[in-house]
Amino acid sequence: MEQHLFQLLEAINKNAKLNQKKMAELCGISIGKVNYLINDLMEDGYLFNEKSGRNMRYFLTEKGIEFLQKGIEEFHQKKVNIHQEQLTEIKQAVILAAGQRKDFSKPAGLMTFDGILLLKRNIEILQENGIHHIVIVTGYKKEAFREIPEFNQFQFVHNPKYKWTGSMASLALAHEYISEDFLLIEDDILIEERAIKELLSYPQRDTILITNESGSGDEAFVEIRNGYVYKVSKDIHQFNHVDGEMVGISKLSYEVFSKMVTEFKEYNKNPYMNYEYMLLDVARHYNIGYLKMHNLVWGEIDSQQDYEVITNKTYQILKRKEAEYRENQIKGYLIEALDVNYEDIKEIQPFGGMTNKNFKVTIQNKEYVLRIPGNGTEKMINRKEEKINSAIASELGIDTDLIYFNEETGVKISELIPNAETLNPKTAKRQDYMMLTTAVLRKLHHSGAQMANEFNVFEKITEYEELMKAAGGTPYPHFDEVRAQVMALKEIYQRMKIELAPCHNDLVPENFVKSGQDKMYLIDWEYAGMNDPMWDVAAHSLECDFTQEDEELFLSLYLQTDDIPLEIQQRVIMNKIFQDFLWSIWTIIKEAKGDDFGTYGIDRFNRARKNVNHEWIRGMMYEIKK
Repeated sequence: MEQHLFQLLEAINKNAKLNQKKMAELCGISIGKVNYLINDLMEDGYLFNEKSGRNMRYFLTEKGIEFLQKGIEEFHQKKVNIHQEQLTEIKQAVILAAGQRKDFSKPAGLMTFDGILLLKRNIEILQENGIHHIVIVTGYKKEAFREIPEFNQFQFVHNPKYKWTGSMASLALAHEYISEDFLLIEDDILIEERAIKELLSYPQRDTILITNESGSGDEAFVEIRNGYVYKVSKDIHQFNHVDGEMVGISKLSYEVFSKMVTEFKEYNKNPYMNYEYMLLDVARHYNIGYLKMHNLVWGEIDSQQDYEVITNKTYQILKRKEAEYRENQIKGYLIEALDVNYEDIKEIQPFGGMTNKNFKVTIQNKEYVLRIPGNGTEKMINRKEEKINSAIASELGIDTDLIYFNEETGVKISELIPNAETLNPKTAKRQDYMMLTTAVLRKLHHSGAQMANEFNVFEKITEYEELMKAAGGTPYPHFDEVRAQVMALKEIYQRMKIELAPCHNDLVPENFVKSGQDKMYLIDWEYAGMNDPMWDVAAHSLECDFTQEDEELFLSLYLQTDDIPLEIQQRVIMNKIFQDFLWSIWTIIKEAKGDDFGTYGIDRFNRARKNVNHEWIRGMMYEIKK
């Protein structure tokens, strides 16, 4: 009976979606007995179930996993699969940077290649892959990290005993700052960015990265058995066979990490223990996977000789390989989207963009713009809505033809505007240019087109506030005070019964592109939706830093009258307040994820705070209070 219990628990542990018929087949028992055993296991607290559509899924409790762990070696001599859900998005990382190398007067992660800090390079790769919660464990010369302003957003943990402890002691210090699966990386590793991408997407939650033996003389050799890590050691004499070398980057589940820390704190008497050996201890009972990448360009900086080899050889190879990789990646987008041949793509040039990566590409002598969305935009932009709204703009003739749009990835290809002149705050103030930009806005606002969504600033504020909290962003001083004033304005604004129209909603001057003498295009429709047309007017005025006279001229050209109604002017000032407040939150989110916008966010916030005291606003507030 007990053997059947273990068989059943093992089958469920491997696949939570098994039905009772399949369980019976795997365990060699009747369906009735399976049902009987499952009821017993649930009553004893070893299992719980969840309804999934018309099917039932079964999961082991912590008690069930412990029960299976104790008996599985006796009955099967196999390890427990600690996870029934295999894939999770990695948002956290721990960088071990406590060690001292005798050849260097600073931490290895602060060594440079072509003027680029090794640690900064690795952090940028992490951020490009959606990892923004980064814990850096320091030891030797901890103050050197604080001297780098870009690092102030990260969590630092100091190991004061770094001279007398191994890497496991440093890793254990990060435990209270980690709440989920994470990437572990040593600070002295230079590696291709594709290695981190592939490790993050690898389906095994606990995975060490290995590659071919480097012959460096300081390798951590790895032996694999039955598809999982069996042995790790620097002593090659301990191995029956060597399957690779451990690189120094691993993906760890929170559960395995917690078991490593618990075992280290409760049983370890050796302060010099390194984390890879503690991981191996845990691997006696739990499956630890591996990802082997062949021909990987990487290096470890332990000495001056290592640094010279990496600087003069490894880094140069890596740069060329990564440039080729990025070019192939871009060409891959184009080949998939346009069904062209590799050799048809003649030229690729970076093409600006604040949050996205844009490229000017030449294919068979025709020029296009490829847009690859920036990191984190998937949570702020609805690509399905953007696709519909972009198509509307193209049909209206106010944007170029949309050639390709992938609503899952956000990759977009459009025709390049001929003889393009991008507006800036200075040229946007010219009256002849204003005539063109206001004509575009009138055509958009009066088109009668129905966009896929409504851009509701108050809903956006709530949405962005949640994203700000999730990203760990810190609101500006007086945030709650200004927010309360903005919400008080909401009631006044909504009483105006404004008729919504299709709007662009992101009218920075750079989104207007002049072609030739009399053609103006409006590009980038990520934030488009049905809204108050005065939002666009207010946005353009703010982004171009219009004076009062500039704004009056713009409005008169847009309305085609010098008699500007008071309500229009009030709507403009209110929309200025709303968007300054909204985009200040947007900036907090982006900077929490690693971007740097200088004073952009706080400047917008302070302007919103100033404008809520505008005489019209104070007057309207006073009236509503009466």
